[in-house]
Order: sequence, then C-alpha cells, then structure tokens
Amino acid sequence: MKLRILGAADVVRALPMAEAIETSREAFAALSAGKVDAPPRTRLAEAEGSTLLMGAVSAEAGRIAKVVSVFPHNVRRSLPTLHGLVLVIDPETGQVAGLCEGAALTTLRTGAASGLATSLLARPESAVAAVLGAGEQARAQVLAITAVRPLREVRVYARDRARLRAFCAALQPQVEAQLRPMGSSVAAIDGADVVCAATSSPTPVLDGNSLMSGAHVNGVGSFRSDMRELDERTIARANCIVVDQREAALAEAGELASAVAAGVTQPEDWVELGQLVAEQSGGRVGSQNISVFKSVGHAAQDLFAARRAIANADRLGLGQSVDV
Repeated sequence: MKLRILGAADVVRALPMAEAIETSREAFAALSAGKVDAPPRTRLAEAEGSTLLMGAVSAEAGRIAKVVSVFPHNVRRSLPTLHGLVLVIDPETGQVAGLCEGAALTTLRTGAASGLATSLLARPESAVAAVLGAGEQARAQVLAITAVRPLREVRVYARDRARLRAFCAALQPQVEAQLRPMGSSVAAIDGADVVCAATSSPTPVLDGNSLMSGAHVNGVGSFRSDMRELDERTIARANCIVVDQREAALAEAGELASAVAAGVTQPEDWVELGQLVAEQSGGRVGSQNISVFKSVGHAAQDLFAARRAIANADRLGLGQSVDV
C-alpha cells in the first residue's frame, strides 16, 4: 500500500490559504446539506490539556480520522500547543492513502473558516482589523482575513510583549496590511472593522462594549464548554450569530452556552455557516449591525482540507510516498 506523508511544511505548501478557504466553503455547504456524517468528537481531558478524537465521511470527499492534542501550557516549554495527525482513507478500499501533520492542517482550516465567514459577513469596505493572540492560530487568522478583505492595518495584541513583537516582525513580509503591535486588547479593538480572537484563554479576552457598530467578530480559540473567549456583551450586541454547526456550538462553545443560560441568545436564532454559503441569506443586515462567527471546529473541515492537500501533494510531488 502506498502512503503519502505530509509534514507541516508540506501541508502549508500543498494547501495555500486561498485554496483552504475554498475547501472550507465546500465543507460547510456539505455539512449543512446533510452530506457529511461526523459523530461528536471524543475528548480526553486532563489538567495539562485535551486530546480530541474525530472522524468524518462524505460520498463526495471520502473519509478521514483525526487525533489532535491541545496543551496550552506547552508555551512555557517553548513547544507548540497543538499536535496531531490526520489520516486520509480511501473510500472504496478503506486503505490509508495519506497522512497529514495535524497541527498545520488544523491551523489552516481554522483560519480558512474565519476567512470564509469574514468574506460573507464583514463589510466590503473593511479596512482595519484586530487580532488577539500571537500563536499559530492568530497567524492563520491574519492570513485568512487579509485574503478576503483589502485591509490597510491589522492590530495585534498579546500579553507577552516580546512574543507579540516577534510575531508581527515574522508575519509582516507575508501580508500587505501594516501589522501593529498594540498595548491592550481595548486599543486593538477600538475602531476595528474585523476582530479575531485566537487565544487559549478560558476567560474573555475582549470587551464587547469596545466593539464599534458594524464590526464582524471571529472567535476561534475556545473549544470547550468551560472556556469563554468572547464575553457576554459581545454575544448580546450581535445582531447575527453564525456557527459552524448548531449542535456542536451548543455543546462546546462555552460563551454561547452560558449566554443561552442567561437568556441573552437562543440556538434557534443562530445561523450555520453552510446555510450562508448555500443560501446567501440570514447574515449581516445593515452596515451598523454586529456579526459574530463562533467556531469550535468540525471534522468536515479536516475532511475536505486533507483530501485537497493530499491530492495537491500527489500532483506536486510533495511529502514522501512510502510503502507500508
């Protein structure tokens, strides 16, 4: 059996952000149309971190199995917080046809989802963005939102000042927008058309009162029911709340679950991202309204992204092809 193995650098080369956003569009459309079968993910959680097990199958995209671990305290060890593997499985034979390094793929598809949401929800004239966080997820957010809006400036805030400056310096050559390290989240958010929260914080990292009218918010860092990356005021001010999947968001998006319990929002009012893709309705209404995309991630994203990455790698000769 031939197996193509893609390391992190191979995944990035095989799946440029623009193409990753395209696979995200396909994935969410298929998910909302009921064309993807993906059981709820299993979480193995301890104090140090979480290990997630998931899979997905689709008649048009095949199937994948994924294991990913999120260990936020790895920052103190100078190690990545995310590790994982994604298996691409042949839908006809069940053989493993490809293996993708999971952290790079997860980062790409998470950023791509925000890029897709931003393209559908942010005002076309958006010029200023704010990104909270200075890790790999934050990097993907910058690449994604600058791919879909002609941003003039991206303000970045993180508590670690040295890491923040290094982040901006390393990423600046890759984007046309001016990256500006900021001294506080409030300063970063003030006047921003697009706001991305991409941290591992269990408590809110932005003040919803600081959002300007007409802003669009992407929240991608929190993925457990006990995490609250977005505050309740942000949810309360949102005229439109979009999720990757309603059932998953209610179970795993802590800020939305707590807002439901407080009577601030109701799941039936949320719109799935795939619905926006398919119907082009139910999203932003009016230039002064605030929209929020809250993502906890879904295996459908990994399915479509991994399939495309392996196909492109085969064509380009990336990675290693080995007999197993």
